[in-house]
Amino acid sequence: MHDSWKPFLAIAPDRSRRFQITPRQWRQSLLALGLTTAVWVGVWTPRLVQAASPESAPGQLKTLLTQIDAAANSQKLQDVLQFYSPSFSSADGITRQTLEQSLTQLWQRYPNIRYQTEIKSWKPEGRGFSVETITSITGTQKEGDREWKLLATIESRQQIENQKIVRQEILSERSQIASGKNPPTVKINLPERVKPGQEFAFDAIVQEPLGNDILLGTAIEESVRPDGFLKPTTANLEVLPAGGLFKVARAPKQSENRWLSAVVVRQDGITMITQRLKVSASN
Repeated sequence: MHDSWKPFLAIAPDRSRRFQITPRQWRQSLLALGLTTAVWVGVWTPRLVQAASPESAPGQLKTLLTQIDAAANSQKLQDVLQFYSPSFSSADGITRQTLEQSLTQLWQRYPNIRYQTEIKSWKPEGRGFSVETITSITGTQKEGDREWKLLATIESRQQIENQKIVRQEILSERSQIASGKNPPTVKINLPERVKPGQEFAFDAIVQEPLGNDILLGTAIEESVRPDGFLKPTTANLEVLPAGGLFKVARAPKQSENRWLSAVVVRQDGITMITQRLKVSASN
């Protein structure tokens, strides 16, 4: 049964543990997920007006995309930033300066981070091109004797002019960070888009049998905004006797993007997952 939404779940002291989580910390990776998008499209002139398939890209352009991926994987910051316009902006309010700062912090935390970008579609638009990409990112972070494993996927749309990314919009995103010998396998049920004021369900269901394990967790709802990528979040954990989180929330009355995060903890592992929810009156 679903219970009502509470951004920070507070329960009796003898049934809760104060747990410092930083969902925005791994969310910083999302700033970098568009790094190796189809910047290369600006070097040639397509003939198709409608969105073209990835297979239509010439081999030399696919090679260039691989080279841009390599620059990000090598963490060559200036090599990456050269593909962004000085006036770069994003639908989330990210600027080129914000991107540079966040990449620096991200790569310090994840020294072995890896990017892999695929073209979903592209088409001519305005003075340049509109390109949709899907990027996967993986990495590990050491904090004392604990290792955190990052796995994220993002779909984004880039506006390209003069071989520079001038604007980016995140279409969908999912990021997971896990730690421990046996972090819970968590399935998230959340719509990608809802209308302003609409009621929706947010479920985080642990797939393994609980046995005698005590499961703790919490759910967090936040606005997507530039300063949200850099600040940590502190949340209280509650006992989850039902094997997961089952929440009912109501979308804000205005159109915006929200982050919905689930944190699930047991004795031998921790899993934190964030997904983006678009609140929009249009489809």
